[in-house]
Amino acid sequence: MTAEDILATLIAFDTVSHKSNLDLIAWVEEYLERHGVASSRVYDDTGEKANLIATIGPKDAPGIILSGHVDVVPVEGQPWSTDPFEATVIDGKVYGRGSSDMKGFCACVLAAVPQMVAANLTTPLHILLSYDEEIGCIGVRGAIQQIAEWPVLPRACIVGEPTMMQVVIGHKTKRSIRVTVRGKTGHSSLAPDFVNAVEYAARLTVFISDIGRELATSGAVDPLYDVGHTTAHVGMLHGGTQLNIVPDEAVFDFEFRAVGEDDADALVARVEEYAREVLEPMMRAVDPAAGINFHTISEVDGLDTAPEADVVAFAKGLANRNDHAKVAFGTEGGLFQTMADIPTVVIGPGDIGRAHKADEYIRLDELHAGTAFIERLIGRCGE
Repeated sequence: MTAEDILATLIAFDTVSHKSNLDLIAWVEEYLERHGVASSRVYDDTGEKANLIATIGPKDAPGIILSGHVDVVPVEGQPWSTDPFEATVIDGKVYGRGSSDMKGFCACVLAAVPQMVAANLTTPLHILLSYDEEIGCIGVRGAIQQIAEWPVLPRACIVGEPTMMQVVIGHKTKRSIRVTVRGKTGHSSLAPDFVNAVEYAARLTVFISDIGRELATSGAVDPLYDVGHTTAHVGMLHGGTQLNIVPDEAVFDFEFRAVGEDDADALVARVEEYAREVLEPMMRAVDPAAGINFHTISEVDGLDTAPEADVVAFAKGLANRNDHAKVAFGTEGGLFQTMADIPTVVIGPGDIGRAHKADEYIRLDELHAGTAFIERLIGRCGE
């Protein structure tokens, strides 16, 4: 099967993150078995989702991980021109959900399996397909925990997110937090006797925004990013039922995206400290039951690979280019570094600018470039 054939098969599996991915995993298992490749699953707690790990080549040598996620984002409310779960080729473009992000890379890897098997590899290649990347790189963590316990650790990891085949050496650390503010309700004509949850949520959002402005003007700067400094952002705020009722609850979500020199956890702690030491005493002076709760929605560890690292030079050689970049979007790449100390880069076919949108597509020539990259990798691992 060609990469295009396999991509069409993968797109046909509706693996939106809130659904099971086991049908797709079962298909990949059967495909690998036909080529004599064993694989294993790493399940989530429900048993409805799984990572898949397969190794081709010797087990006693440090190999290279090819990592890709098979979950995709929803399509509801998007004006698709084609069926998002049926690959449609128009003018050299394969349309379908996940075509760029990132079933295209997975298809390139799987299409090369017969060549991997025939190559008598001296450096093993480890195929890793994960779940729930789109909701915070959740699934891959269980797989990395297993890999970290292998007697021989892989020497490198290549995460195949769509980068137009440019070697990416970094992305920001992201922390996403949900805040619930508990107040005390009553009639608005007696507002000072109660605790307005929306008001205190607003005070906290302004504090977060002020941190963002401080980081923009005097924080660390990494010129490889489009936005070179750490950012703070409040994305949603809900509270209240009508004007003449003092709202007793407000909920908002915020995030920090931190460059390598900044500590995202320390920034979240700074917000929590302001809530505990400044806002809650004011609230509890009116009602002791009032307060502010913080809940982590997702954590994406940053990737920060040194430009001079061996894995960077290795990937550039395979890509036939000598440039590198850092990107705004997050990947599981940082987790391979923080959880298993595996040097990692991100490189793959397709364009992240097409991801998560209606009429997502990958060009056939981009798919061919991804396949050529894997073929050159196989040649190196057979040397």
